[in-house]
Amino acid sequence: MEETLPAGSSSCPGVDLAPVLLIPEGVDIHRKRMEKDLNELQALIEAHFENRKKEEEELIFLKDRIEQRRAERAEQQRIRSEREKERQARVAEEKARKEEEEARKKAEEEARKKKAFSNMLHFGGYLQKTEKKSGKKQTEREKKKKILSERRRPLNIDHLSEDKLRDKAMDLWQSIYDLEAEKFDLQDKFKRQKYEINVLRNRVSDHQKMNQASPALSLPLSVPCLLFSLLE
Repeated sequence: MEETLPAGSSSCPGVDLAPVLLIPEGVDIHRKRMEKDLNELQALIEAHFENRKKEEEELIFLKDRIEQRRAERAEQQRIRSEREKERQARVAEEKARKEEEEARKKAEEEARKKKAFSNMLHFGGYLQKTEKKSGKKQTEREKKKKILSERRRPLNIDHLSEDKLRDKAMDLWQSIYDLEAEKFDLQDKFKRQKYEINVLRNRVSDHQKMNQASPALSLPLSVPCLLFSLLE
């Protein structure tokens, strides 16, 4: 209840004071308590928005990192594509060279065959002339030698086998090179992802500890989930 002094009454003689409002002691304590609660609430709100600002800055940083990683992956893909084009160009060039080499060897082989056939004809004529001159009969052994000589043909497979082995060796080398490059890229990617996951786990752990210490500052669980989803 409000209490007022009678009008005209004053502790000082000759001074007329207006009615003075007196606040009961219980009302004053309640007002001070409300002011304290409001100050604490204001401090909590400011701390909440400060933490939210920091988390938004971290999200921006993570987005920048993701964009940087995308750019790096695009650059790696471009390099691999250029390497593949260079490899295909080398394969095409090597194929053309081999075809030209095979055509040259084939022509040389045909020339050798014609020359050998011509020599055999001349040799056969020479034998016939010799037999006519000598008038001697051939023995069974000489006949066998002649038959084997006529049946024998030059084997032209050494250079073909060598080319096939060379092609196989080149293909194996290129496959090993590509596998090693892919292995290096996967190992580097695994290390980066492992490091980023550890960083995010530490941040989530710190955030949970902060929530346990100050429940009023807790944020929705979608924030840490969003942090992980950005890296997928």
